[in-house]
Formats: sequence, C-alpha cells, structure tokens
Amino acid sequence: MFGYAGKILRVNLGENKVMVEALSEELCKNYIGGRGVGSKILYDEIDPKVEPFSPENKLIIATGPLSGTPAPTGGRYMAVTKSPLTYAIASSNSGGHFGAELKFAGYDLIILEGKAKKPVYLLIEDDRIEIKDASHLWGKLVSETTDSLRKEHGEKAKVLCIGPAGEKLSRIACIINDYDRAAGRSGVGAVMGSKLLKAIVVRGTKGVRLSDEEKVKKVVEEKLKKLREHPVTGQGLGAYGTAILVNIINEHGIFPIKNFQFAYHPEAEKISGEYMSEKLLTKRSACYRCPIACGRVIKLQEKEIAGPEYESIWALGADCGIFDLEAVSEANFWCNELGMDTISAGATLASAMELYEKGYIKEEEIKKDGLSLRFGDGRALVGWIKKMGLREGFGDKLAEGSYRLCETYGVPEFSMSVKKQELPAYDPRGVQGQGLVYATSNRGGCHVRGYLISAEIIGIPEKLDRFSTENKAKWAKLFQDLTAVIDSLGLCLFTSFALNLSDYTELFNAICGNNYTEETLLEAGERIFNLERLFNLKAGVDHTQDILPKRLLEEPIPEGPSKGERSKLWEILPNYYQVRGWKEEGIPSEETLKRLKI
Repeated sequence: MFGYAGKILRVNLGENKVMVEALSEELCKNYIGGRGVGSKILYDEIDPKVEPFSPENKLIIATGPLSGTPAPTGGRYMAVTKSPLTYAIASSNSGGHFGAELKFAGYDLIILEGKAKKPVYLLIEDDRIEIKDASHLWGKLVSETTDSLRKEHGEKAKVLCIGPAGEKLSRIACIINDYDRAAGRSGVGAVMGSKLLKAIVVRGTKGVRLSDEEKVKKVVEEKLKKLREHPVTGQGLGAYGTAILVNIINEHGIFPIKNFQFAYHPEAEKISGEYMSEKLLTKRSACYRCPIACGRVIKLQEKEIAGPEYESIWALGADCGIFDLEAVSEANFWCNELGMDTISAGATLASAMELYEKGYIKEEEIKKDGLSLRFGDGRALVGWIKKMGLREGFGDKLAEGSYRLCETYGVPEFSMSVKKQELPAYDPRGVQGQGLVYATSNRGGCHVRGYLISAEIIGIPEKLDRFSTENKAKWAKLFQDLTAVIDSLGLCLFTSFALNLSDYTELFNAICGNNYTEETLLEAGERIFNLERLFNLKAGVDHTQDILPKRLLEEPIPEGPSKGERSKLWEILPNYYQVRGWKEEGIPSEETLKRLKI
C-alpha cells in the first residue's frame, strides 16, 4: 500500500501486551485513514454506551495516508475515542511532527486498550516496542515530561503526552505533542489519563513508499505554488498567524464578548495578530512540511514560548472580558503545560464569571482561592487556569467544563456549548451557516468540522450572505464532508483556503496510486460523517442535541455591526436533515446508509 505504512499497533495496557496487525486495504478504501479509519475502528470495537473512563473505552491515535509524505502539511494525526465531555464520538486533530514520525516508525495507527496497573509510557523505536514505567513522570508538566523523555531516548524522538489535567481526569484535558501542539478538544487527554498512560515516545527511521515519485514531485510543487500564492495561506496566516482573525471577526460584529453577551469590542485590536507581531513576536514556527508557518514564538517575561492561536486569544481574552495580550499569552502557556484545551478552559471560566456576575456563585465559594471571578481581571486569569488544571479549590468545578458547572447552579443555559462542548470564537447569530455547523457537529460545539466562516466572512470559495439562510444546509454538508476528507488524509484544514477537492484528489491519487474521482473522495467524507452520526445515536446523543444555546436563539446581538441578529437555526435544520438524506429525527435513512455502504 503506497502512502500507508500498512500496520496497526495494538497495545493492551491492562495485560501489558503489544500486537502488530495488518491494516485492511478495504477499510482504507472506504474510510481513507486518520479520522475515518479511526472512527470506523472505534465504532466496530466498542459499545458506544461505554463509560468514557472505563477500561473498555479505546483511544486511537490515527495518521492519514498523506501523513509523513511530501504532501504540504502532511504531519497531522487524530486522537479518536468516546468523549468524557460530550459522551459523543471524539476526534481531535493535532499537527507538529509526531504524526509524521509515527509513520516513519512504520505504523498508521495505535489502538490503546485497557488500563495500566501503574503509570506507564509507550516507547516506539521502529520495530522495538516497550511499555515502560512512568511513575517518575506522573504529576509533571508537559515540558518537563517531554524534556525528560527526549533526554532519555534522544533529541530526535517525538513525544506525545498529557499534563496534570489529563492525570486528574479533567473533562477538558487535551493531548500535547512537540511541547505545544494540541489534540485539543473533547477531553481526549482525560481518556489517556484514565488509562494511566502518560506519554508515547516515537522514533522512526523508515520512509513512506510513494506510488510514483516523479508524479508526486510535480503534483506537490503545483499545490505548494497555490498555497504560497494565495493571500490567506501565502501572506496573511504567515505574517500574523491565526490571530489575524481578531480584527476581521470583531469588525463583522461576531467576536463573542463576556460569555456571548456581546459580539463587538472597541479594544479588540489589543489582542490581535497585528499587535502580537508588533509587541511580542520573535519568530514564526511551522509543523511538518508546512509552507504556511502560522505558528508564533513570542517573548514573554524574558522567556520564549508559543504564542496563542486565535481561538485561544478569544477564549482566554475577549470571552472573559480581558484585553491584555500578555496575560492571555501566559494563560495559554499554562494551558499547554497543564495539558488543557484553551477553548473550553477560557469559555468555562467566562461562564463562571457570568454566574458570579449574576449572583449564582457566591463570594464565599471562591474566598479561599483568593482570586477574583470578575470579567476583565487579567491578573486572576492565570491563577484560575492553574487551579483548573490541578483541580484545586473552585478549580475542581471548573475542570468539569462549562455545562456541568452551570448545571450545578440550575442554569445550564449559561453554558455556551453544543452537546456540552464549548463553542469557539464566532457568534452564530451573525453567521447563519456556521451556526448550523455548530449545532450538527458530531463532536459538539466546533468550528473545524465545517469552517463556513471561510465562505460567510472571507469569501472562499465564494462569498455568501452571512445573514441569509438560503442554501446554507447544502453548504454546511459540503464543508463537513470535505473536512472529513482532509482530516482523514492527514492534512491541515488551513490548506482548504487555497486548495479544492480536485487538488486533494490529485495529491491522494499521486501519492497512493489510487483512482479516486472527486465524487468518490467526497462520498468517503460523507460516509465518515454518517458513521460518526450513527455512533452518537447509539451512544444516546440524538437530534434533540442539534441545538444552540438559548441565548443565541432568542436574544439578538445587542450592539455592533451585527446588531439585532439572532440564530435562525430552526429555519435551516429541517432542510439540512433532508439534504443529508436523514429522517426528520436526524437519523440517516436506510437508503442513505445503503448508498454509502455503511
């Protein structure tokens, strides 16, 4: 199999056993790799009703067929499991260099089963596989863990690990690789922690076989040219990082402020990519084979650290009413060190601030913590992040995520979440298509399961009326299916600003020697999305959870460029089910499943 390593590494932590299995060609044909193959294996091998922290739940680290190849951005991997945050399917994406290194070691996927008897880490050095004692690493921060393992196994080793948040089973814990690249959402780090698995260390020296090296070289050069010449991937993201979006989204009046109470703020520029570049930036950074280099390295308190991404800046900043980029950057640093999803961490803190503002959280509850819960308090921000990651004091409640926190006080509607996962940095009241994508995302509130901001705000591939509901169901399905393809190939979603379905088909066929058409490749994405939906339905996550928070459906945006707008989800959702070939209850019809061969 060209592109693929052709092998699965199955690790039973409870029995301390490792097995190498052949990767099915038929499975790859139907589900591509990465997100698709990982989701299919999870669907086949666990009961969707399993408790996420049970040893019966599995965690799958899955690369795509283009991971570790010359394909631009071919370094991604997915962490697939049942989410402890949403109880739906989780499939979290990360970049850096770990995914490519796993392919170089000769494996497409790692299936992690059971629960170790004590803290362990997994060592993979090509054909040498060991489950090793990690007692000396338990409790350590991400950088400490990574440094220690690289010192022991060599500077070329790539390390994936959890921090204290994952160890303490925070439902918003993430998996970190390469120090600051995160498989961020849905609590995948807590599932890893529940298995007492601290880290995976990989060193690979094998190559990835290509179908036709000359053809691959030509096709890759063509796609690199498109990426370098496009204004978003060739200029904007490289110059200012993802935080270039701060001013753009704020100027459209969809930049959520203070737990989505507002959607515009005149001081947003103080936390923008432009401001970061002027005041804090020292250099750019890039993931494996990435020509975009959207990563930021900044200087903070005489130390070089990873700069925050757009979503992190918003969640830890504007959503908490904070417009101090240094405070936000420090909070982002501690989220990485503790192994915690920045979006959920910031959004949960924002909901707590509103609960405090409205009198639900009393002063005596947080008095011992010695920290303010007022919107805009940048000095308290870092303190709360640390307490959340360590489950100390009131931070223990915050570690459960915003929905469970707000439910404790009898007002779950204060949680700005879908399927109990916190919404990202775009107010759906001013982008109707993105609101539909939020509501129907298989992993809960999410922007990278169908980034309709691309069309509704940026105008790629064409400019859509962001306030209109017309044809938004069709566009949502298209973006969701294409995203499933990109995630499964092992590429970065940012490539979709410059590349289209034809480009992905050409890359896939050239590298793997396939004969997919654009239609059959997109159908594979549709198959993956429908399979995830079936998993959720069996897990008890049904159409009643295809909904947005009450505030976004009923309360219009109070001021700014999108003043007076509210979500029109109920106008679009029935049409979306119809476009998807689903029944009124959001269940894939027999005809759809038959057509997709599920």
